[in-house]
Amino acid sequence: MASLLRRAPRLAPLLQRRALSTTPTRRAQAQQQPQIPTEDDIDPEAILARLAAAREITVRDTYHVDVPEQTKKPARHPLETFTTDDLAHMSAEEILAESGSRKEATLRHFTVNFGPQHPAAHGVLRLILELNGEEILRADPHIGLLHRGTEKLIEYKTYTQALPYFDRLDYVSMMTNELSYSLAVEKLLNIQVPDRAKWIRTLFGELTRILNHLMAVLTHVMDVGGLTPFLWGFEEREKLMEFYERVSGARLHAAYFRPGGVAFDLPHGLLDDIFMWATQFSSRVDEVEEVVTGNRIWKQRTIGVGVVTAKQALDYSFTGVMLRGSGVPWDLRKVAPYDAYDKVEFDVPVGTNGDCYDRYLCRVQEFRESLRIIGQCLNKMPTGAYKVDDHKLVPPPRASMKESMESLIHHFKLFSEGYSVPPGETYSAIEAPKGEMGVYLVSDGSNRPYRCSIRAPGFAHLAGADFMMRNHFLADAVAIIGTMDLVFGEVDR
Repeated sequence: MASLLRRAPRLAPLLQRRALSTTPTRRAQAQQQPQIPTEDDIDPEAILARLAAAREITVRDTYHVDVPEQTKKPARHPLETFTTDDLAHMSAEEILAESGSRKEATLRHFTVNFGPQHPAAHGVLRLILELNGEEILRADPHIGLLHRGTEKLIEYKTYTQALPYFDRLDYVSMMTNELSYSLAVEKLLNIQVPDRAKWIRTLFGELTRILNHLMAVLTHVMDVGGLTPFLWGFEEREKLMEFYERVSGARLHAAYFRPGGVAFDLPHGLLDDIFMWATQFSSRVDEVEEVVTGNRIWKQRTIGVGVVTAKQALDYSFTGVMLRGSGVPWDLRKVAPYDAYDKVEFDVPVGTNGDCYDRYLCRVQEFRESLRIIGQCLNKMPTGAYKVDDHKLVPPPRASMKESMESLIHHFKLFSEGYSVPPGETYSAIEAPKGEMGVYLVSDGSNRPYRCSIRAPGFAHLAGADFMMRNHFLADAVAIIGTMDLVFGEVDR
């Protein structure tokens, strides 16, 4: 003890108190055996009264024991917790009785994460859903998980190098993205592309529309529970991607529509193969409608779900099928025609109720209208040049590069330095399969865009997820996401 006191002076008071507490008298008391109560010392009625008071019940009628009022405990709130003072003055029986008599608090509203790994999220969508049981009270979409800074990257590329970035936006309808950018550059350059290039763009624009709607409609059906039409659709998509590959060399990211026209002329025999495909595709659409359109389960899952009025669609800047499904006949191919759309005849399908079922019917009818346009393009396809005759804007033919040094120099400078665009700004919009795809382009006179702002249709559609899903069931959220036709390459950019 003395050595400890010398080593740690601060412990001296504690050790002294410990020494006082271990006096011989107290050690003797601690060594005494505890007294075990006998049967004569136990009062059954007192024990019953004590347990009854702990459980907050009256046992007077059962055991004929009078419980004093002061022994009854007030009822605790279900969410009240025990404090240290409560536990110090309670026996084990009281603690068990109190904790056992508590009721679980009823949890009415709770939030869940829908995505971003959910297979029905159609990408990297994250929805924070506030639920009351199965009913959706609020939907809060979180975006940005696929953000790559596309608009900023374009500012550091030449006008030619910026084109492939648009393939990566909506990677289900690639060529239409390229078209919006190409039209904007052509406006700044004040050039007109040849007629053959316009008809080729119109032809592949409608092939791309069918390519997109196959994915949109049949994945929507698969989300609700129908797998067979989805497999049919991918069989047709494979044929369309073969056309992509034959005309551009790539199945997905084609980079085929370019400022000044198209990259390559149509290969021999392609128009005949497209005609053969178009003649059988209408029967495939009939098969899909036979299985889906009149299906009782499909109607129950889509009719009256995700209703959007015409006013709501306009307030939220909806375009495309999301707007036309609510009864607004707005189609840029009719209102502000571009390429060869002013030379073809087609109708614009319009819905009446604005629900998921009407939007499905609009997309199915657009299959047939696109086939009408494709047939007219095949019959009216002109001959001639497929790009402008200016080697400072478009590369010269490969054959001339082997014979002309001037053509070789043009080719080298075009892909190394690019071309300069006169100063100015413009906005170019097209009717993409998902809606209005717009490009706001600003030029400062250099070979790089000063600013390129992209107007993606899916961004506006996702903003309406809250009011579209409200007061619907959790299972209806899958159907509503499917009807929006979202691709997050363009939403996040």
